Amino acid sequence: MPSKRLSVSVLLSGLIALFCALPAAAAPAAIGAFDSAFAKINDYTVMLHAHEVLGNQTQDRVYSYWFRKPHEAKTLIVSGDGSGGGGVWNGGNQVSGHQGGFLSHFHLKVDLHDHRAVSLRGYTIPDGLFQNLVAQYTQIGGALTEKGGPTIDGQATSEIDLRPAAPSEAGGATRMIMYLSKSTHMPLRQIRYAGDNVLTDESWTDLKTNVGLTQNDFPF
Repeated sequence: MPSKRLSVSVLLSGLIALFCALPAAAAPAAIGAFDSAFAKINDYTVMLHAHEVLGNQTQDRVYSYWFRKPHEAKTLIVSGDGSGGGGVWNGGNQVSGHQGGFLSHFHLKVDLHDHRAVSLRGYTIPDGLFQNLVAQYTQIGGALTEKGGPTIDGQATSEIDLRPAAPSEAGGATRMIMYLSKSTHMPLRQIRYAGDNVLTDESWTDLKTNVGLTQNDFPF
């Protein structure tokens, strides 16, 4: 009997050692290509076209986005709900900004997650940055696949598809799909679903990189 227990123990130890030695699952090639391309970018500007759904509410906005490494970001709502409003984030827990309309001259600082600084579904300024959007696909556990995607705005794409194991970690999404350009490797579109229902549908246009943004472009 002792020899049997010893054999089982040795077997288990061997299996544990084997699993520990196995490499982690590789990230999709499109994410690796994004990481390499993003490493060469110091700053960028882009237009974000966002459609969000929460219950029986919808929100359609177009944002102008500016980003400068390591962590300066600015948005302006160009059209849609809250048009004329905007905010600046500098990596901390606050946003400096203003609302649209007659309140546009009144600037204030609020918490990053203040209702005046987030979208309908609660997304913040840094949530909309390319690097944070792409990172979700490897940070959120679940089934992750990659395949060729459709042509978007004349660009061939790679499609990455995540089925989150815990939708609560993905803002309630049961499926997330992102299309990345095969030429620039930057995101062109992302759709999040809860079952068959669309939670968000976002697309990006007019991307310009390494435009020479300075700290003066992000008044905080």
